[in-house]
Amino acid sequence: MSISVRRAQRGMALVVGLILLALMTVMAITGFNIGRTSLDIVGNMQARQEVIAAANSAIQEAISTTRLFQTPGTIFLNPCDNVANHRCFDTNGDGTNDIEVRLDPTPTCIQAQTIPNAALDVDDVNQAGCATGVGQTFGIEGTATGSSLCANSVWEIVAVATDLITEAEVVVTQGAAVRVSTDEIGTNCP
Repeated sequence: MSISVRRAQRGMALVVGLILLALMTVMAITGFNIGRTSLDIVGNMQARQEVIAAANSAIQEAISTTRLFQTPGTIFLNPCDNVANHRCFDTNGDGTNDIEVRLDPTPTCIQAQTIPNAALDVDDVNQAGCATGVGQTFGIEGTATGSSLCANSVWEIVAVATDLITEAEVVVTQGAAVRVSTDEIGTNCP
């Protein structure tokens, strides 16, 4: 009787071994898939951060030039594909544009407020150029307004950045407060 029990056990060990091998294979495949999915997620997050960085770079370039105030429709000197207010970025250095950023719509001046002479610190070199001297003008209306030659302006800049490979799009909106001369504001700001 012990011989027949032994023969029955030999077949059962093979079945249990095959089941365990199948479970280990499924676990290994699942582990690889989870790892690949995590890598895809990290890659997408990195690409998104590159697109956001490109949009912020274009916004900083726009803020740093007086063309933002004087001619808001033509901010960049070397626009992407000769389209006004477009900037292209090659993020991987292969000579092909990877990200396109457009300022959309043209940057908008929200407000400009002339700075009163009394609010300036004339000892500060940066503010001294804004001060205007006013002579005695008793009785002449409108000759002495107390306004300086500078204004605080507030701009809203919207940058739409597009990854040209994946066509993913990110919109970055930033406000900027900039002190400018009243001549630079012109008719572009209320």
